[in-house]
Amino acid sequence: MLNLIQNYQFFQNAIIASFLASIVCGIIGVIVVEKKLILMSGGIAHTAYGGVGLGYMLSINPMLGALGFSIISSFFIGFANHKAKVNKDIIIALFWSLGMALGILFISLTPGYPPDMNSYLFGNILSVTTFDLQLVLILTIIILVIFFVFYNDWKSYLFDDTWAKVIGMKTNLIDYILLILIALTVVILLRIAGIILTIALLTAPAALSKLFTNKFKMRMILSSIISFIFCIGGLYLSYLLNIPSGACIIILAVSFYFISLLIKSLLISKDLKSKEKKQIQDN
Repeated sequence: MLNLIQNYQFFQNAIIASFLASIVCGIIGVIVVEKKLILMSGGIAHTAYGGVGLGYMLSINPMLGALGFSIISSFFIGFANHKAKVNKDIIIALFWSLGMALGILFISLTPGYPPDMNSYLFGNILSVTTFDLQLVLILTIIILVIFFVFYNDWKSYLFDDTWAKVIGMKTNLIDYILLILIALTVVILLRIAGIILTIALLTAPAALSKLFTNKFKMRMILSSIISFIFCIGGLYLSYLLNIPSGACIIILAVSFYFISLLIKSLLISKDLKSKEKKQIQDN
C-alpha cells in the first residue's frame, strides 16, 4: 500500500480525495440521517447527472456542470418543499427522473463518440484528476466554513426544528443552506462513489456511528473516521482484485453496517436475557 502511494500520482490523488470526502461525509451524513433527508439527497444526486451530460455537450468539465445542476436542483426542491402544496416525495421523484433524462439527452447531443459515463454513475476514485482534487478541496473548505458558522444552529435544528422556529431561528434559511451543502457534498462524492452509489456512502458511516454513540460531535468525528477507513479499504481491495473502486467501497460500507447492527442486536438480546434471568433469581 505504501509503495503504491509513493510511486503513483493517481493513488496519491485518490487518498487525498478520500480524506476530504470522509470529512464531509462525517458532517453532512449525520445531519442527513438525523433529519431523514436521504431520499431528498438521492434526488439531488441523480439530478447531477443532467449537469454531467451538459458539461460534455458544452465541452466544459462535467464536474462543473454537476455542481451547477446540483445547486439549482437543491433550490427548486427546497422551494417545492416549502411552498408547493404537493407531496415532497413526488417533487423529489420528478427531479430525480428529470436529471437522469436530461443527462441522457445532453449526452446524445454531444458531438462525436458518446463519453464513458461509468465513472460518474458508479465512481472511480483512481481516475480523480488534479482539477477534481482542487474542486473537492474548495468545496470541502466551503462546507466546513458554513458548518462551523452555523454550528449552534445545527444542534438546535436537529434537536427540534419546531422549537428552533419558536425561539426565532430562521429554519427555512437553514433548510436551504443544508440542501446546498448536500449538493456540494454530492459533487465531492461524484468521483468516489458515483451518482448511483453516493447515498450509501453518505448514510452508511453516519448510521454506523449512531450504533456506538448519540453525541452529536462524536458521531460526526466517528463517521468521518469510518468513512475514511471504508474508502481506503475499498480502494485497496479494488486494486488487488481489479474490480470497480466505487462498488467495492460501498459493498464494504454496507456490509460492515449490517454486521455491526446484527452484533449489537445480539448483544442487546443477550443483555436483556441476563437481566430477566437475574430478576427471576432475585424473586
